[in-house]
Amino acid sequence: MQFRQQALAKLQSPEELDLPVRLARPQGWLALGVTVVVMAAASVWAVTGSVASTVGAQAILTHGQGSYLLQSPVAGQVTAVLARQGERLPPNSPVLKVRTSQGDSVVRTVAAGRVTALAATIGQIIQTGTDVAAVEKVARASDPLYATVYVPAENAAAIPAHAAVDLTVSSVPTQRYGVLRGHVKSVDRTAQSAQSIAAFLGDSQLGEQFTKKGRPVAVLVELDKSSGTKSGYRWSSADGPPYRLDSMTLASGSIRLADQHPVDWLLP
Repeated sequence: MQFRQQALAKLQSPEELDLPVRLARPQGWLALGVTVVVMAAASVWAVTGSVASTVGAQAILTHGQGSYLLQSPVAGQVTAVLARQGERLPPNSPVLKVRTSQGDSVVRTVAAGRVTALAATIGQIIQTGTDVAAVEKVARASDPLYATVYVPAENAAAIPAHAAVDLTVSSVPTQRYGVLRGHVKSVDRTAQSAQSIAAFLGDSQLGEQFTKKGRPVAVLVELDKSSGTKSGYRWSSADGPPYRLDSMTLASGSIRLADQHPVDWLLP
């Protein structure tokens, strides 16, 4: 009864109907205004802003044309090794001498290059088609180095032309000399098998190593040149390492992908 009497008393006081209605406190309006401004700014950034991303993968320094596996055209016993590992040879140069049932035969290079590995030794019995050497296709010591980055196939389409690449070279202390700079020269859209990588690099172990997580795509990277460094290439540090780089050196590459607008992540 007491509450009912109080309610009736309020209804009988019409002067209270003229009092203003307070919809929100000033602090509430301030919070609402800040929220609206933040949401508007986020919407503008989502449409006009850009986000950079990179893809990292294993890489190797080569002279661009790759290597080839020299195979013996005959079967027999190796009687002499006529080339040295690291030696640069012209085409048709003798590498091995093999004694066959028809007499002595010489295994020769197919194309000019540098012998990076010798797989045959004196006294060894080899068969026709046996891999006896790996030869890198390089004619002159001044031929430039390139890097081949083996990128996961699902990332290949996002790599723009001439994208910037940073290479961490295994033989160079990164904390002291930084990373090697380069840019994308070409992207091979065909996924590489272990066999195709081994044929290009002349090393079956590297073929297995670069395909452990699936068949990658080969990205050829042209190294940025610099006349002010000992290596002849540009580094993130001023001078880079005080020595030249060797081919067939392992590295890891970080390729900058095309910038994306945040709103693209929401679109199908």
